[in-house]
Amino acid sequence: MRSLAIIPLFAFLLLACLLGIYLWQLGSGEKNTFQLPSALINKPIPEFKLPPIKNMEAQTKGLRTSDLKGKVALVNIWASWCPPCQAEHPILMDLADEGVKIYGINYRDTPRDARIFLEMLGNPYTKIGADIQGRVAIEWGVYGYPETFVVDQTGRIRYRHVGPINPGQLNSVIRPILNKVSR
Repeated sequence: MRSLAIIPLFAFLLLACLLGIYLWQLGSGEKNTFQLPSALINKPIPEFKLPPIKNMEAQTKGLRTSDLKGKVALVNIWASWCPPCQAEHPILMDLADEGVKIYGINYRDTPRDARIFLEMLGNPYTKIGADIQGRVAIEWGVYGYPETFVVDQTGRIRYRHVGPINPGQLNSVIRPILNKVSR
C-alpha cells in the first residue's frame, strides 16, 4: 500500500522536472515560442475576400488575396478585445509611419469596438478585412492573437509571428526578414 502512495509524488516530481527544463530552455533562448512552425511558410497566401469593417468611413473595400500581391507586406490578425493586440499596436503604428504596408484582418469583432480601437490607438492598416466568422483566420492557421505574417511580392508567406511584436523582436527578427524579402 505504501508504494501506491509514492506514485503521485513521483508523477509530480517528473512533471516539475519537465516544466523546469522547458522554462530553462525559454530563458536561455533555446526555445522561441514566437517562431512556431507553419505549414504555410513559403506557400501562397490563402484565397479570401473579406468585407470592410461596417460604417468605417476610410474603409470601403475590405481585404482580399489580390491586395497582398506585388508588394512586401505585413498581415496582422487582431481584435479590439485582445490585450496583447493593444500592447503591440504602437509598434505597428511606427512601422506604418516608416512606410511598411500593413494589412489587417479584424478577427471576430464588433464593428463598433473595432472602430473605437482604431480611433483611440490610430490606424496603421492600408486595408482591413472584417473576419466576422473567423474562417479566414483558420485558413491562415491562426490560433493565438495577435499573429503577424510577412508576405513577399509574389504573395507567399515568408514568416509567421505569434503574439505581440516587442521592440527587440522587431529589430532582431521582423525588420531583417522584411529587408531580406524586399531585395
